[in-house]
Amino acid sequence: MEDTELYTMLLGITSPWRVTKVMVNMPAERIDVWVEEAPGTTFSCAVCAKPAPVYDHTEEQVWRHLDTCQCKTFLHARLPRTNCPVDGVKQIHAPWAGPRAQFTLRFESQLIDMLAECDVTGVTRLAGTSWDETWGVMARAVARGLARKEKRVPERIGIDEKSFRKGHHYESIVCDLDRGTVEYVVDDRTQESLESYYRQFTREELAAIEAIAMDMWDPYIAATRACVPEADGKIVFDRYHATTQVTKAVDKVRRREHKELARQGDLRLQGTRYLWLRNEENVPEWRREEFEGVKHAELKTSRAWAIKESLRAFWDYVYAKCAEKYFAAWYFWATHSRLGPIIEAAKTLKRHLANIMTYFTHRITNATSEGINSKIQTIKLMACGYRNREHYKTAIYFHCGGLDLYPRVERA
Repeated sequence: MEDTELYTMLLGITSPWRVTKVMVNMPAERIDVWVEEAPGTTFSCAVCAKPAPVYDHTEEQVWRHLDTCQCKTFLHARLPRTNCPVDGVKQIHAPWAGPRAQFTLRFESQLIDMLAECDVTGVTRLAGTSWDETWGVMARAVARGLARKEKRVPERIGIDEKSFRKGHHYESIVCDLDRGTVEYVVDDRTQESLESYYRQFTREELAAIEAIAMDMWDPYIAATRACVPEADGKIVFDRYHATTQVTKAVDKVRRREHKELARQGDLRLQGTRYLWLRNEENVPEWRREEFEGVKHAELKTSRAWAIKESLRAFWDYVYAKCAEKYFAAWYFWATHSRLGPIIEAAKTLKRHLANIMTYFTHRITNATSEGINSKIQTIKLMACGYRNREHYKTAIYFHCGGLDLYPRVERA
């Protein structure tokens, strides 16, 4: 079998295209392949799709293709331009590459596979491409995916924020809780930020939303109430964030009490911070005996922790009325505990009780959003952080958007 036949099959070249020459340079570990159309070929006009004769050709273009063994492989071709009687002279695009592309579709697909597994710098080392070339592949893949994405409102939405960098720089992230994908990323966490997502849809489309999980952040609440019909019955304050209000209060009680005890030479609470923040069953076995000792002591922190632990049972109720009755009893205990941070946390939950109770109707949490946040954090660590917000958003959509990223082969 001759080289031209071999590369015709390897490259997937089909009529009217053909491989005319192959040059192998083993010292440089490089293979160059030239492709031409058959003589007398007519192509479909790029505008009206009617057959049109070849008018002339462009200057020779070069595309990087998948490696052949250890050799980098490059395709060369002078692309034809057709002379359509209706639309005039029009460019014919190569079926093996996108317009103005540096790589063939197959090589670009391979880079996308590599980018899904490691960071841009790692791909440049493995593939022998530049940083700009590799990032361009990711940016084009995301642009393709977003263009192809169906415009739809998820039935169940999760809204959360993710830190872009230190100094209170945030991105608001909207997730589809059922599909586990990022639907929207926007700068900041203001009311206007979230409203920019809702404004993509009509009131009728937004009315189809069944439930929206979020934390108790007032701008998110205001944006949802302003845009989503019957929002008050759909907003569900995430149980994790609700419980966190009380968990933080426990830590405040511990810190204050530790200072008081330390002045008296009592260091029982020293080094116990994370024991009080954990759920009881998650206390490490090797520290369980230590924790049992302080847990049963006559300490304010012990009482605060017991109040925090008892709130967990609230989420286990099946019926909303029973859960509401349990909360009322818990609230009485918390507000009569004489523990300032616990009282403040309990009052915060009371103020937002209506949309905590919607959990028992919709049974959703922001766990999916938190899982996506963990993945985004891994992406940030792999890249050693981002200085450019647009790059950060592109990476989030690429890894978490559930997009159709791959280029599609076009036939001439």
